[in-house]
Amino acid sequence: MEQQKLLFEDGGHEPDRGRNSRRGIGVRQVHPASTEAKATSALLLEEVVQEETLERAWAAVRRNRGGPGVDGMTVESFGSWWSEHRQRIVDELRSGTYRPQPVKRCEIPKPKGGVRVLGVPTVLDRVVQQAIAQVLTPIFDPGFSEHSFGFRPGRSAHGAVLQAREFAATGYRWVVDLDLKCFFDQVNHDVLMSRLAKQIEDRDLLRLIRRFLAAGMMEGGVVSPRTAGTPQGGTL
Repeated sequence: MEQQKLLFEDGGHEPDRGRNSRRGIGVRQVHPASTEAKATSALLLEEVVQEETLERAWAAVRRNRGGPGVDGMTVESFGSWWSEHRQRIVDELRSGTYRPQPVKRCEIPKPKGGVRVLGVPTVLDRVVQQAIAQVLTPIFDPGFSEHSFGFRPGRSAHGAVLQAREFAATGYRWVVDLDLKCFFDQVNHDVLMSRLAKQIEDRDLLRLIRRFLAAGMMEGGVVSPRTAGTPQGGTL
């Protein structure tokens, strides 16, 4: 029987991912993160609020641009506001009083028809999300397959295509392209948080991530609560 490799496409959309693509390739079982990468520290949130982390996060958001969230603040106007209010935001993050704002509902057409619903966070929330992602990526990324190209540093759809071409050159002939319909809209928050808690012991950071999940979505001035799903459109 002819050998087969499976290529997977993730239908998510992530405008703040920069060079990382929404397309992924997977051909092996995903292994749990190594014990060396386990976040045993209870001070991960402190890493998030470090000046260097936040400045790198703001640089990434500025580079990726994107539209304003529900507060109307643009990337261009955020810089001066951030300089004035950064310490207050850091204090709120440390004290646990920071509250993410609802994401703004936005629809973009799909190439094959229909629309994809995005939830656009405010620029401030994007900066905080990016800072969290910078701290968590070194913890979780080692647990992914070497053949996974989606949402990972230094990887993109181009790498997935090159890998597929290498497979074809060695004799494989089948490519399976599939999409999990509405996957991001149906993620169970409790299951997701329990998975994160296996690698993160900082309860303050876990609480902050949960608040981002539950922030809700605004459309026409009305906020709809979110009890499941992860909003597509933010970095985290």
